[in-house]
Amino acid sequence: MESYFPALNLKAKLIVLMVALLGLTLGAELWVSLGTQEAIVATTQEKVKDLARAIQISVQELTAVGNIDRDRLRDYVSSLHTRGLEVSIASSQALILNSSNPHLIGAALHPKQAEWLSPEQLKHPDELVTIPPSKLGPLSPQTTVYLIPVEVEDHLLGYVQVVANFGDFAQPLRENRSRQLMIGLAIFTIGLVFAYILADRYVKPIHAVADAAQNFAARGLEPVPEAHRRDEIGLLTRSFNDMVGQLRRAREREQELNRLERFTALGQLAGGLAHEIKNPLNFISLALDQLRARYAPQPPKDREAFLRQLVIMKDELRRLSELVQSFLHYGRPIEIHPSPIDVRQLIDGVVALSDSKMKSQGIELIEEGRDVAAVLNVDAEKLRTCFINVVANAIQAMPDGGTMCIAFASGDGRLVITFSDTGAGIEPGAVDHVFEPFFTTKREGIGLGLFLSKAIVERHGGTIDLTNNPDGVGTKVTFSFPAITVHNQ
Repeated sequence: MESYFPALNLKAKLIVLMVALLGLTLGAELWVSLGTQEAIVATTQEKVKDLARAIQISVQELTAVGNIDRDRLRDYVSSLHTRGLEVSIASSQALILNSSNPHLIGAALHPKQAEWLSPEQLKHPDELVTIPPSKLGPLSPQTTVYLIPVEVEDHLLGYVQVVANFGDFAQPLRENRSRQLMIGLAIFTIGLVFAYILADRYVKPIHAVADAAQNFAARGLEPVPEAHRRDEIGLLTRSFNDMVGQLRRAREREQELNRLERFTALGQLAGGLAHEIKNPLNFISLALDQLRARYAPQPPKDREAFLRQLVIMKDELRRLSELVQSFLHYGRPIEIHPSPIDVRQLIDGVVALSDSKMKSQGIELIEEGRDVAAVLNVDAEKLRTCFINVVANAIQAMPDGGTMCIAFASGDGRLVITFSDTGAGIEPGAVDHVFEPFFTTKREGIGLGLFLSKAIVERHGGTIDLTNNPDGVGTKVTFSFPAITVHNQ
């Protein structure tokens, strides 16, 4: 499926991951910070409102002329549920007249407060007095005491003392720290998971390539599974497989060169030996002809036996000469002298030579494609050798009779000639080697026929292929020649 996202390399992926984590961290930090600020502002406004209301009740009680509800201050402070908040009303002599803490009623202001404040500050304070908790004994460090004088027309009526614990104000900060810690751990876990997944996706293919490279000797030139990716890993695996393919082709070329060198040396040796053998064979053949002409016995019976033996000797000499000729062709480059020739007539001539043999073995001949143009610009003698080899192999494959079919066809600018038989066929493992020199599955022959045929056909720009028939009976040899050599009649 085609991806709609652009291909990202490893560098880009790492940058995107880091930017994403950084953005996530900054976003979470900003979100938590803004939330904390809003919580602090809301808490502060709420506390200030509560304190203002408590001070208002205290001042009203201190300045009231008639009877008032003494429990109003305590009930209000209790309803706030604020830990550590105490509001006390003291007289001008620093005696507590009422308090949200009933135990302080009748007592003096905080015991150490008088020691810390001067009498003048108590009588005529000009401003709100804030007493640090360290000055007042064992109070919480987060506790602050406010002493508010209440004056009416320069007459000091008393004081309102507020003892406030600001630990509640720190609650949003503690929640902020906890939230930041949890978010930090979550982002770290997410980053760790993504980093592990990214590393795993990149490390596995690299290990596969490294393992394949380290085990070339043991496993051979085997490619690694293709990583269908568009990043560095995909490029690495494709480059590695390309390298393996090039090494394979180089090794195959090297093996082919070594094989050709061996065959060339063997061909030179065979050609030299064949050349040395050919001349004595010619002299022996001439000597047999002289024996037949001059020294044949006169009695008919002896003469017939003598001539029969000479025929046998001549046949063996001819077979030996053909064998020597094959060696000579193997050791020499093939030279062709093309001229326009009707290949169908050429094949008919080859079949005519084998007609008696085919009839004796009960082989039926079928020809197809008689109307196909079959004039080629080829070397007739060389191609005759090829067709003789193929027809001879087909006849040898059907000693108990069968059918040989010769078919002509044309298409895509090529002339295709097919020889198929109903013989024993060829072992599947031997099919790939039938065109190699000196390879044969028969007792007779030296395995050069198909090798030379292939060389001749390729010299004409054609191809030759040998396979077993699809139905498993017999073999099929296919010649194919390019259009450049075909001439329409």
